[in-house]
Amino acid sequence: MNSVRNLTAPAGAIDLAAAEAAIAELLAALGQDAESDRLRATPGRAATALLELVVSPGEPVVKPMPTEGYRGLVLVRDIPFQSLCEHHLLPFRGRAHVGFLPGDSLIGLSTIARAVEHVAHGLQLQERITQQVHDWVQQAGAPRGAGVVIEAEHLCMSFRGVGTPDTHLVTSVFSGELAADVAARSAFFGTGGGPNDPPVMNGQGGLHA
Repeated sequence: MNSVRNLTAPAGAIDLAAAEAAIAELLAALGQDAESDRLRATPGRAATALLELVVSPGEPVVKPMPTEGYRGLVLVRDIPFQSLCEHHLLPFRGRAHVGFLPGDSLIGLSTIARAVEHVAHGLQLQERITQQVHDWVQQAGAPRGAGVVIEAEHLCMSFRGVGTPDTHLVTSVFSGELAADVAARSAFFGTGGGPNDPPVMNGQGGLHA
């Protein structure tokens, strides 16, 4: 994913002690007693939790597989992810639907899921994640067309501001032959279901490892 901007924090760049100290100062700035029995362990817990969101477990290694002559849509739906909004430092989470029309090779189901997880780490925006996952698919498999749809709930909207829980933001990117294929695109949004609809692989399992 060399040309895809990597926003995850390198593990070596993390100063956990400094993060804990900063969170303790933040608590004090918010009128809280960071040295009290109930909050003394909070900076450490909070720093560790944030670390899990900004440091990726690693970019997946792509091992292209033969198509066996298959030319139809490969769609992995409902890949769960979570990220940290760069605007408010509040989490957002949702599901990604990632698909492509194969060129000369296929990309493994687990590899696609790991790519979504990798891109989602760091301080992110949903729109950027959507574009980056799409670009990763293009680079990893050189497909005839690629598409990504992401649906997510943002706590910066659910828990603050307008305060509307269960409201989801939907973003999408389509390219190549998928950009003009209305029937194939409908599968990304869950509007398919007919006998001639393209096959779908759910994020819980699939044909390709």
